[in-house]
Amino acid sequence: MSKVNPAKKLLMIPGPTNVSDKVMNAMLKAMISHRSTDFTALLESITEKSKYLFQTKEHIVTITASGTGGVEAIAFALVRPGDNVVVPVYGEFGQRLAEAIELAGGNVVKVFAEPGNVPRLDEVKEAIRRTDNLKAVYTVHNETSTGCAIPYVQELAKAAHEKGAFMVVDGVSSIGGYSVPVDAWGVDMCVTASQKCIAAPPGLVIVSLNGKVAEFLKKTSPTVRYFDLGKHLDFLEHGFTPYTPAVSLYYALDEALAALLEETLEKRVARHVRCANQLYSAIESMGLEPFAEKSCRSNTVITVRCPKGVDDEKFREILEEEHGVVITGGFGPLKGKILRLGSMGNVTSANIQTTVDAMAKVFSKLGYQVHHKPIADVAVRGP
Repeated sequence: MSKVNPAKKLLMIPGPTNVSDKVMNAMLKAMISHRSTDFTALLESITEKSKYLFQTKEHIVTITASGTGGVEAIAFALVRPGDNVVVPVYGEFGQRLAEAIELAGGNVVKVFAEPGNVPRLDEVKEAIRRTDNLKAVYTVHNETSTGCAIPYVQELAKAAHEKGAFMVVDGVSSIGGYSVPVDAWGVDMCVTASQKCIAAPPGLVIVSLNGKVAEFLKKTSPTVRYFDLGKHLDFLEHGFTPYTPAVSLYYALDEALAALLEETLEKRVARHVRCANQLYSAIESMGLEPFAEKSCRSNTVITVRCPKGVDDEKFREILEEEHGVVITGGFGPLKGKILRLGSMGNVTSANIQTTVDAMAKVFSKLGYQVHHKPIADVAVRGP
């Protein structure tokens, strides 16, 4: 018998997020053949619910993979050797997106911003204008390494389309926490992952793609096998996936999407905005400094400058061991400099209060005094 049985903790990290018992219990359903009518019904249910999530009437593909796998899928779907692609890079995951496109053979024009900010819209539009034979514009919508979000996806899509290019979005940490109406915004392809705002276990990605992308895939030979979205679309016509899916995770995803529909996307997005605002306000009331610029602060990943003299690893260790609250730190050039708090999925104001209370106690224990207010007494901006 396995002795691995960790205590339940409050996960306030950028994924995986807290998963409800109902969603976890869904994985206890009977195993079925992935070539059965039972699986076809399950896949159809997930596909229809996902169309609601992405606000699309077009194609949905679900793949057993991590979020990184989903990013590779969208990179290799469109990019062929020699293709020119524009990518705003404002953190680690934007850089990884650019690297995936380069692995597919693309020539990437990167538009950079300093950590804690996003490139200006006019800078990205200028890069689009200056790039000849532009194949696509790819962007991370919400950058979990810095806690920033691009506020101008729709404008980028318009600029891309004016050049005859595709618009592709990495929405791994934003879909469900933000409203991203891919049809209305002109997003040709978008990917998200199960363990973020959807509040399901990790291991699945969902890709929305429109008719223009589907037509390209039909006419173009794939350069990958497992992540060949064209093959996934072909099998989807018959109600199946091309390769063996993680059936239990599909059950969980279906249940998590059902919970989202019951809450409604509008209310879920409003809850994410409310909880993010409460956390930002509480951080500022404690005398701490948010890392991201105000104009582009994320609603799903809140970043905080680590106070001078506070060891971020020690802080997070005490927070988890003594209070059962898990947050994470920075990585790469931001290691030891920031704290990152996920505020996504099933997050509530009560979770924010618990987190803030625990953080205040740990700061005090480490000799850094903060001013602490109950969440109810903190002014909240937005919905």
